[in-house]
Amino acid sequence: MSHNSFGHLFRFTTWGESHGPALGCVIDGCPAGLPLTEADIQPFLDARKPGGSRHVTQRREDDRVRILSGVFEDDRTDGQVTTGAPISLMIENTDQRSKDYSDIRDRWRPGHADYTYDAKYGVRDYRGGGRSSARETAARVAAGAVARKIIGEGVTIRGALVQVGPRSIDRARWSWDETGRNDFFCPDAATAALWDEDMDLVRKAGSSVGAMIEVVASGVPAGWGAPVYGKLDQDLASAMMSINAVKGVEIGAGLAAAGMSGEDAADEMELKDGKPAFRTNNNGGVLGGISTGQDLVVRFSVKPTSSIRIERDTLDRDLNPVTVSTKGRHDPCVGIRAVPVGEAMMAIVLADHLLRHRAQKG
Repeated sequence: MSHNSFGHLFRFTTWGESHGPALGCVIDGCPAGLPLTEADIQPFLDARKPGGSRHVTQRREDDRVRILSGVFEDDRTDGQVTTGAPISLMIENTDQRSKDYSDIRDRWRPGHADYTYDAKYGVRDYRGGGRSSARETAARVAAGAVARKIIGEGVTIRGALVQVGPRSIDRARWSWDETGRNDFFCPDAATAALWDEDMDLVRKAGSSVGAMIEVVASGVPAGWGAPVYGKLDQDLASAMMSINAVKGVEIGAGLAAAGMSGEDAADEMELKDGKPAFRTNNNGGVLGGISTGQDLVVRFSVKPTSSIRIERDTLDRDLNPVTVSTKGRHDPCVGIRAVPVGEAMMAIVLADHLLRHRAQKG
């Protein structure tokens, strides 16, 4: 199985399966001399880990990260710093229930990668989906925490859930502080309360719903990215599309730009406090593949969780018509826990482009 790595100068490779003994990643290209301990990584994993509320899977994983390589106690700084060598991170799986999947080992679940894995490899790990499981995203979040150390505190990366099923937030009530006060990373308290009711109904019905996540990076200076095949927005789109269950990505105005006029879509410029400034941000902070200095704004849609209790028609590996109902513990809306994953992928792309910018510009 190839293509388990992402990035150029800052590059990480994930490994492990949903029901294996552990999963993790190896990070290559992290500069030396950055302070890094498990405590720098753990808060981001805690935000993503399962079992955090009744609206997500009740699989109980502590998601405790261990740094296995790439750091050293530096007497000059009186702390642990990166050495420039590959950083290996490991997260143990402690609450697998593989028996929950015994009934579907020979049945292709609609909406899952069961059929495509069999078609490509002739073998698949049916226990939670193996490599196709969203459990793999824990390693991405860990890598994203290291990426944030490279970017530094001058850049702020924040994610929010802006739609669950058919119900969207009211942007007039947007508050970043509110995202830490509810179970949905929702910036709108009133909508979060409605989602609470919506999700109870979805879960009791044994169904699932999709979601839309918005990730914003503030403080990115103008000039990151490259024209043609190294575009910043190109890599952001690729990063978000690589997340499990993502079916669409927007930058700035996104798909709505198709219905705009040229004069409305153009982000007019002016001089403000002696510096170039933009009056709007329809381009999401990127022009010609290069950052403008405005907020980078990315949205991505996540399809409804395919693991549902409601029976669906399908085929088994012998091509017999059968039905399937997925047991076990699953997210009725996988988009909720995708918010920290989207933040991590934003951080990873920005760390990579920061190093690439330094390499080009000095």
